[in-house]
Amino acid sequence: MSGTDHQCQAPWGGAQPTVVLIAPQMGENIGSAARAMWNFELQRMRLVTPRDGWPNPAAVATASGASRVLEHVRVFDSTADALADMDYVFATTARSRDLTKPVMTPERAMEHARAMTSAGKQVGIMFGPERAGLENVDIAQANALISVPVNPGFASLNLAQCVLLVAYEWRRQSGKDAPEVVEMAGTEFATQVEVEKLYEHFVQRLDTAKFFYPDHKADSMRLNLRNMLSRLPMTQADIQTFHGMLRQFVRWKERGD
Repeated sequence: MSGTDHQCQAPWGGAQPTVVLIAPQMGENIGSAARAMWNFELQRMRLVTPRDGWPNPAAVATASGASRVLEHVRVFDSTADALADMDYVFATTARSRDLTKPVMTPERAMEHARAMTSAGKQVGIMFGPERAGLENVDIAQANALISVPVNPGFASLNLAQCVLLVAYEWRRQSGKDAPEVVEMAGTEFATQVEVEKLYEHFVQRLDTAKFFYPDHKADSMRLNLRNMLSRLPMTQADIQTFHGMLRQFVRWKERGD
């Protein structure tokens, strides 16, 4: 295998794809790409003919807390060498190409990558140089293309942005993160009994205030109140706050303020 092999075996386990940067131009962009990778737990990076050589102090400085990614970078003299041990390769591109290949969104591509890496396959994701992206000669070596659905009037993404989008989709496909989480802040959701008691307290205070008027609409107004309270995802702290507010209304009237 040609190229400088800085670390034949990375010290981490776990199936994941390898990010392959083809002819990256600036060390700062390599470092930013490493940060984007490590944000979403991708750790394997390969470089093909980086313009400013390797190692690159600017890349290390920009990578900041993601320097562990750069410590195990592998550098190659050609795209073919960098992809030689891959079972499946994606190429990122913002332009339509006269090549017959599957074109996937980042979401679909990383879903496919998850399935393949889980089956023990080696998967690579190619990213092109900052100025013009991947050449057709590089794309021809890929099995599929990744096309980000960006504004067609301004489709330019910088290297780190593109890596970030794909890395995010990789992480999202892990299933580790729920689509929505409610932080309970030390409380719990109110029970049906607690919501019902609050409804009764509201009715009591509103009856006293002559709120349910006219009489022929009173039942409908009470029903709407009950429906509103049951629809709200209230916590026990919310229930206690409402009870306190309703009690304060009575105290305020009794004081004659």
